[in-house]
Amino acid sequence: MQSNYTYTTNEQLILMALKKEDKVKIQGELATTIDGAQSVVFVNFKGLTVFDATNLRKNLRADSASYKVVKKTLLKRALDAASIEGEMPDLTGEVAIAYSADPIAAARGVYNFQKEHKKSISILGGVFQGKYMDKSAMEGVATIPSREVLLSQIAFLLKSPMQRLAIAVNAVAAKKTN
Repeated sequence: MQSNYTYTTNEQLILMALKKEDKVKIQGELATTIDGAQSVVFVNFKGLTVFDATNLRKNLRADSASYKVVKKTLLKRALDAASIEGEMPDLTGEVAIAYSADPIAAARGVYNFQKEHKKSISILGGVFQGKYMDKSAMEGVATIPSREVLLSQIAFLLKSPMQRLAIAVNAVAAKKTN
């Protein structure tokens, strides 16, 4: 099998044109990835260094999410085959996808990484619960607190009225004893 990569004199990696069967294979892999993910985040990574991309991948893996650089045309074909509702956001620049079986992990991972690397990475949009989302909607998904935080907030809300009732009963009892 012939390699799809060649090196120039200054050792830069250049991707040569893919053969049709390679494109079909990649498109099939992308379709499988999209179908198996609860959420997919479209990421523009223009200017992201290899070191930073490695760190992003490592951070996403820690949250059980993955990151893959894709060709836009192959991604669009895979998304068209996936029957997703809504209108696909505009995919400009160099595009990668972050995806996960956890509905929030990929968006949160990219969003948190984006805070430190504003000039080199940005969220373009994504797919959440079978619907296309724009940039602001995916950033909203990324800022949803984790399950544990939500459960503790619910517990606090349930505890708060009982606590206020106990304080009020205690105050009434203290007035009657005086």
